[in-house]
Amino acid sequence: MTDQNLTTVVPSVFDADLPFLPYFGAEYQEDPHRLNRLAREQGPVAMGPLGPEALAYETVQTVLRDPRFRLPEGVVLEAQGITSGPLWDRVVKSILSLDGDDHQRLRRLVARAFSPRSVDRLRTTMAEVIDELVSSVAPAGRCDVVADIARPYPIPVICELLGAPRRDWPLFSAWAEDLFKLFNYDAAHDGPVIVRAFQELDAYVEEMVDARRRTLTGDLVSDLIRAADGGDRLTLDELKMLVSDILTAGTDTTRNQLAAAVEVLCDHPAQWTLLGEHPEFAAGAVEEVMRHSPIVFRTARQAIVDVELAGMAIPAGTLVGANLAAANRDPAVYDDPDRFDITRRGPAPMLTFGGGIHYCLGVHLARVELAEALAVMARRMPQISRTGPAGWKPVLGVSGPTALAVEFEAGH
Repeated sequence: MTDQNLTTVVPSVFDADLPFLPYFGAEYQEDPHRLNRLAREQGPVAMGPLGPEALAYETVQTVLRDPRFRLPEGVVLEAQGITSGPLWDRVVKSILSLDGDDHQRLRRLVARAFSPRSVDRLRTTMAEVIDELVSSVAPAGRCDVVADIARPYPIPVICELLGAPRRDWPLFSAWAEDLFKLFNYDAAHDGPVIVRAFQELDAYVEEMVDARRRTLTGDLVSDLIRAADGGDRLTLDELKMLVSDILTAGTDTTRNQLAAAVEVLCDHPAQWTLLGEHPEFAAGAVEEVMRHSPIVFRTARQAIVDVELAGMAIPAGTLVGANLAAANRDPAVYDDPDRFDITRRGPAPMLTFGGGIHYCLGVHLARVELAEALAVMARRMPQISRTGPAGWKPVLGVSGPTALAVEFEAGH
């Protein structure tokens, strides 16, 4: 028998004696980056409570980009044991859940409306909102960044994007709070609240769409109505779904990432000062913050066929974690990866926005929104320092500081 006739047997990932990554445990919550590093030093894949966990940059990229992996149907619901019911029915129709031709069709239509141009016209709004929030705390020289600045910041921007008036900001804020419970791994308990928020937002959007169809304006809802690909247009149900996705994807993530950015910059005061004096570093600061201190630590994909990954067999149907936080600190890709440096030159793209066909549609909005906020805050809140500990929400789901008490030089 020749070598060409020999079949190489690839070991199953479940028989590979991989290190265990306890991301549901208190030890992981306390210091996830250290445990990621220890596991990654043993190999590019670990085992977690929900299945295999890709850790190395290249391996995570494969899981995100390879079409043999797809987002699990229902996004995070199936992992919580929910596979039917009104919440399931709603979530599986989301662009976040769809794959294949259905996803590509929606993405083509939405991309025509959700362009850098539509985001850039919001820069003035972003600057005005963050300036107003900082003005409310500047005389005192102290605040809770989470409650006083990060939490209220994104809703006015999203409402301006969609064309919703200021009087409705509290409505959108409440809906965003309830909708994001979908990602907090307690959907069995929160399901009725989430469904009610979907229904209330749907009713609001129906009225908004009806008004825009009579008189189109320059907001995103009007752009979504205009969006066409040949003779194809978005249906009313698709418009409602997309608005709810934009609200959830563009609100809580920005709130938490802004607070996480200020926290890590408090620990690096020279870089906060540099940013205040040179706002041109704001874009680089956003990239470094989202690499070093992301608020989305992991995402998940499901193998739709048998796949070989890092020399191990992944059976079809296996849920595979893509550990973004571990990949973002892979020393094979980043020089001194635990170092935080907003002037870092030419780094590989951080993976916090995901990859493949589900690469974040709102990436430009997120980057601009965070950069505008950090530039204003660093200029108007000099000599910032923390005045207490900043505990983080569970790192499974969307994380971030629960509070961030700071003091700074007053009066700017």
